[in-house]
Amino acid sequence: MSDPMFQRRSVLAGLSAFALTALAPLPSFAFSAGQAETLIQKTVADINKIINSGKSEGAMYGDFARVLSKYADVPSIARSALGPAARSASSSELSAFTKAFQSYLSRKYGSRFREFIGGRIEVKSTQKINSIYDVRCISILRGEPPFEISFIVHDASGRFIDLQIEGISLLKSERAEIGAMLDKAGGSISKLTAALQ
Repeated sequence: MSDPMFQRRSVLAGLSAFALTALAPLPSFAFSAGQAETLIQKTVADINKIINSGKSEGAMYGDFARVLSKYADVPSIARSALGPAARSASSSELSAFTKAFQSYLSRKYGSRFREFIGGRIEVKSTQKINSIYDVRCISILRGEPPFEISFIVHDASGRFIDLQIEGISLLKSERAEIGAMLDKAGGSISKLTAALQ
């Protein structure tokens, strides 16, 4: 966990789950491979622009939240991170958790954005696997060897639902961490939400 390369890669992983509000209505049609790749090309272009904007960290947080709210199926990401407890949560509990989860991710990953100045992410290929598209990219950072990133796009929602850094899933990592925090909160979603704020 203390390895600088792992920390840098964990920041990119965090990008997939930043924005959890203001989503446009989801399309009712299935995506094609071309549409999935276009979605991620737009996402990556916006991320690259923010990383190299020269803005303060605080301004970057808001920019990432706004950009990713357009491209990620963030309510699904939040529910998945919460795990089985999401099924018994009320709509108000789930809404409050989602907003707190956004804040938590912003603090967790946002402080390390400066490490990506001068870097970029490039889309390389897309592969359909059952009901998802694996849009494969490469991250190129200054002074570091390139590494692979995959955006996982669900064809029904037309938004990405996970980000994998060299095969390591953001969603699984956050689910484990949030699950441990929920256990510490005695299974109380409201206490977990308060702890994330």
